[in-house]
Amino acid sequence: MKVLITTDWYAPVINGVVTSVLLLQRELERLGHEVRVVTLSNTLHSYKSENVYYMGSVSANKIYPGARLRVNRTRSLIRELMEWQPDVIHSQCEFSSFRVAYALSHRLGVPIVHTYHTVYEDYTHYFSPSVRLGKVVVSVFSRWICSRTACVVAPSEKVRRLLEDYGVRCRIEVIPTGVDLSAYQQEPDAKKMAELRRRWSIPEDHTVLLYLGRMAKEKNLEQLVDQIAAAGRKDVTLLLVGDGPDREEVLAYARGRGLDVIFTGMVPHGEVADYYRLGDLFVTASTSETQGLTYFEALAAGLPVLCRKDPCVDGVVENGVNGWQYETGSAFGDHLSAFCTNPALREQMCAAAEESAEKFSAHAFGAAAERLYQSIQEAAMPTAAGERW
Repeated sequence: MKVLITTDWYAPVINGVVTSVLLLQRELERLGHEVRVVTLSNTLHSYKSENVYYMGSVSANKIYPGARLRVNRTRSLIRELMEWQPDVIHSQCEFSSFRVAYALSHRLGVPIVHTYHTVYEDYTHYFSPSVRLGKVVVSVFSRWICSRTACVVAPSEKVRRLLEDYGVRCRIEVIPTGVDLSAYQQEPDAKKMAELRRRWSIPEDHTVLLYLGRMAKEKNLEQLVDQIAAAGRKDVTLLLVGDGPDREEVLAYARGRGLDVIFTGMVPHGEVADYYRLGDLFVTASTSETQGLTYFEALAAGLPVLCRKDPCVDGVVENGVNGWQYETGSAFGDHLSAFCTNPALREQMCAAAEESAEKFSAHAFGAAAERLYQSIQEAAMPTAAGERW
């Protein structure tokens, strides 16, 4: 099968969409499918590298940090991909690259599968002064995008229910993005871990609370800081791994609350697993996740998760087993204290965390995508090229 993946985000950018795209590409190729990718270039120049097509683009930082918009015409790219004749197009983003997906679908009669990665109503502060108006815009836009697809992939039940609330009526399938478990389940190198603790001056007797991800308003990091501070524990270190537009504000706020906080910035992709192993407990107050890939990665590394109660982690984080979903600040403090003061509980939860990650394997993700493509092809009525499927 020939599968075209279209995405506005691609390596070397590090975010949930890119992680999902790279894993899907790898797993489909492992299963014997031919995969090509259309994405955006970091410059005005368009080019092709192996099976990846880069479209010239400009920065759209004023809309969303790091975002880019296609600017040049893509006739030659469309022509080459039409000659290649993909069997299915799997769109990963709703903006510049989706226009290419739709153009090819329209001309070739090829179905589009679209993964709805982002809960945009949690990001309305980037483009609308009114939260209510922003949500209306998101609802209308989401219906428009989904109406042009054969099927929408929701990474979690939370996203499926959200799309149904928006009035989306096309087929929706829930397929969580997988995790390359092998990258996180290796035995930690004691020497390397000791070296990292020394590099970041982490006290030996401190429990390391790890937040790994984007540092932005929608992640509720100041709320997380408040909850850690309110717990009143002096034997914990908050380790922030990542970067984002709110970095300086979050760091100043955490230090102002008297926390022992360490900021590493972005770390090389090959070292991410080491930072998970450096942590003892993964903590987050975010409710903007569609599925929480970092939760999967933390669990795979044997790291229990303490997170806000959210439908996206139902069936992922089990209270008292591999972590906790808390609803109040006092509950956060109670769970944190239990973890810090009970070595037997900590050991038990770490083992349960690693075991629970098995259901989110990369192989399961690739196989689910393959079954979806096959079912769409089997259900599709024959169409002539140039007609909509």
